[in-house]
Amino acid sequence: MTKAARVTVGGRRNYAMVMLLARLGLRAPEVIAMQLDDIDWRSGEVIVRSKGNRHDRVPLPPDVGEALADYIKSDRKTASRALFVTERAPHRPFKDGQVLNLILRGAFARSGLKPPAPYVGSHILRHSLATNLVQRGASLEEIGDMLRHRCQASTMLYARLDIDGLRSVSQPWPVAGGAK
Repeated sequence: MTKAARVTVGGRRNYAMVMLLARLGLRAPEVIAMQLDDIDWRSGEVIVRSKGNRHDRVPLPPDVGEALADYIKSDRKTASRALFVTERAPHRPFKDGQVLNLILRGAFARSGLKPPAPYVGSHILRHSLATNLVQRGASLEEIGDMLRHRCQASTMLYARLDIDGLRSVSQPWPVAGGAK
């Protein structure tokens, strides 16, 4: 997406929020909870305030960093330490992640693309990232690390998406009496 398109299609703020969802696999509440101080520009990392009061450091890809910097320099006008704030004064932090669902619904409508599910929510981008990683051959452990899953059972949901990959490592089912 070009810089000009970012401004006309939802603005720099919306673009930066969607990039965090799509490229880092963040959950909507994690994006909304971000603070300016969570970005470590020198080390290229961002702190993610996850479920269960966890704080994880994750790499900040250059394209996501650029989207964040564009938003902060050009559009963000507030003394609040919250990274993402409302466009209208008094520029307050968002109450919850529902704003991201509205942004995505609007983006699908403007693009003319059919959403992959009737309900368009921010979790679609997290799921898409995991599916893409499976298709590129990432291990379930790598996917779990990327999505910051605490339990491998959560990551196992994505294994069913790679049926061909699972077939390639499956063993033949044993037959009664040892027949081949």
